[in-house]
Amino acid sequence: MTTAIVLSVLLALGGAGAAFLNQPSFGRLPQGKRLERIQRSPHYVDGQFANETETVVMTGKRSAAAVWKEFLFGDRSGTVPDTALPVVRTDLKALPQDRDWIVWFGHSSYLLNLSGRKVLVDPVFYQGSPVSFVNRMFKGTDVYKPADMPDVDYLVITHDHWDHLDYRAAKELLPRVKRVVTGLGTGEHLERWGYAPEALVELDWWESADLGEGFNATATPARHFSGRGLRRNRTLWASFVLRAPGRAVWIGGDSGYGPHFAEIGKKFPGVDLAILENGQYDEDWAQIHTMPDELAKEMADLGAARYMTVHHSRFCLSRHSYAEPLENARRAAEESGRPVLMPQMGEVVYLDPEPGEPQ
Repeated sequence: MTTAIVLSVLLALGGAGAAFLNQPSFGRLPQGKRLERIQRSPHYVDGQFANETETVVMTGKRSAAAVWKEFLFGDRSGTVPDTALPVVRTDLKALPQDRDWIVWFGHSSYLLNLSGRKVLVDPVFYQGSPVSFVNRMFKGTDVYKPADMPDVDYLVITHDHWDHLDYRAAKELLPRVKRVVTGLGTGEHLERWGYAPEALVELDWWESADLGEGFNATATPARHFSGRGLRRNRTLWASFVLRAPGRAVWIGGDSGYGPHFAEIGKKFPGVDLAILENGQYDEDWAQIHTMPDELAKEMADLGAARYMTVHHSRFCLSRHSYAEPLENARRAAEESGRPVLMPQMGEVVYLDPEPGEPQ
């Protein structure tokens, strides 16, 4: 919602706004052969991608202007921590290659080691909006930077929103990323920023790619939207099933609840770890983010062995308390009867823990 406010103001400024929107950080709309492929997708309707379930972005009774006014000028107490949040400083390059693990950096950014391959998801290390003074990271949560990352085998981008695709981070990571896995069209941004076309694996929902040596990625649906500028839904938002030798992980991205969760669970039984969105929800946009009472339903539908929740603890994009998503995760674990990993930011969690290590 914050990005929409910023871009609306820029549009009102006319020429200055147009110049701002032409910056490389905004990426580029799909064109050429990429656009031709998009136009053949069954999920591309009337010039834009559409959710499988009918979805509206604004679900409340108030106008968008009223929502923005409250967001900008209303009571924000409790939504942002007063002091720095705890973050564990881990030497990521020194972690073992022969064990599977995950390290979460806050919001939706995390690093996985699966059978010796490094998977970096939605790395946002500098800013989560078009301008640095909006949507700032919480105090203490800007510890990790691209230079701290090991070489990345697979960079997974779930969609092109600013709080999931950080231009500066993507540019700095470029020399050390072997392949990118993302939804249809998002590769246009990355190609403009210097990524080689042959390194980009762009998938439609339910489409799979063999990544070699026992690794496979399948794009699965999400209920959300996309867009870095004024035009929405020209690139595809997605979740992903990533299969590695002996393990499957579901990367949820951003999504409201819908029947696609049960469909994913049915088509992909045996997922070891499912990573769910949990945060930045609101009754005024209840269909595009997971509401607290829907989290346990998603867990039941997916049927994974264990879960972890993200999309919280680093940015304030809604009106709930910054600590509320952690309570949601605890309650969902009780309701679902499934274990939920709740690491601190920067803490390494081994997926096959030895005695004495966090479960």
